[in-house]
Amino acid sequence: MIRFLTKMVAGAALVAMAAGGAALAQPAKPECLAGAKPGGGFDLTCRLAANALLVTKQISQPMAVTYMEGGVGAVAYNHVIAKRPKDGNLITAASSGSALLIAQGKFGQYDENAVRWLGALGADYGVLVVNADSPYKTLKDLVDAYKADPSSFAIAGGGAVGSQDWMKASLLAKAAGQEPKQMHYAALEGGGAVLTALEGGHVQVGSGDAAEMVKHHVAGKIRILAVMAPQRLTGALADVPTAHEQGFDIDWPIWRGYYVGKDVSDADFDWWVKAFEAASKTPEFAKEREERGLFEFTMVGKPFEERVKADVVRFKQLAKEAGM
Repeated sequence: MIRFLTKMVAGAALVAMAAGGAALAQPAKPECLAGAKPGGGFDLTCRLAANALLVTKQISQPMAVTYMEGGVGAVAYNHVIAKRPKDGNLITAASSGSALLIAQGKFGQYDENAVRWLGALGADYGVLVVNADSPYKTLKDLVDAYKADPSSFAIAGGGAVGSQDWMKASLLAKAAGQEPKQMHYAALEGGGAVLTALEGGHVQVGSGDAAEMVKHHVAGKIRILAVMAPQRLTGALADVPTAHEQGFDIDWPIWRGYYVGKDVSDADFDWWVKAFEAASKTPEFAKEREERGLFEFTMVGKPFEERVKADVVRFKQLAKEAGM
């Protein structure tokens, strides 16, 4: 009996120590690093985490948001790896665009295995758009016209050759049986410039994101022909069919997520995973996500790590097929 009681006490002590260790893993100075200037997608991603974790009481003090521009996240990526690989206080914003750049070797010597991928808390989706007065009413109309005369199409995107918008446009070219590297692509400075070019009739097609195009679609200034999502989006875009519905195998989810340093402890990593999971199940989080124009897409821990690595493989193949 004494031996049994001793084991029980020892077991209870271990449970208490484990619980205490989990509690201590909460970051003392939570921080989110955005790898660009304030106001962009990385900033939005950091603000989502900062606000959602605070309002859902996963953190007890406000999260600092810091900025480190350069290389569309490359400078921040290298900084975390070289300078803060063990910092359990720090999460860094990332997106599917980060995976695309890693796949193209644009993050320097480091690949997708140089950090720990924490999770995604929202997503946007690629769209193909035309002017409101365009004769093309469906994605099939556009694909057929592009197939017949690709040289007559100017396609605008908010990024250079090899960017996400360029890649989305390349999927249109592939659907039409044409070489992506032969596209007449206009690399513009962001979605606003794409909209201006479309509305002014300077380009025939725009490649962009649902969140930045939806207001203009609703206002009747442009027409979204297809959403690159596995199923129809809700809200204002519920009437827009997916590319799949129209017979084209085109997907382009743009997840918004986070990573931590490679040497962050398992206790710290697991704390962040559990905090993300708990926050994402609340109505307060849903409100924060929707206010930022993002759609539901929560994936944390091991599944997210696998998703990122699968994306890198997919992007490498797409880049190869596009002749890059």
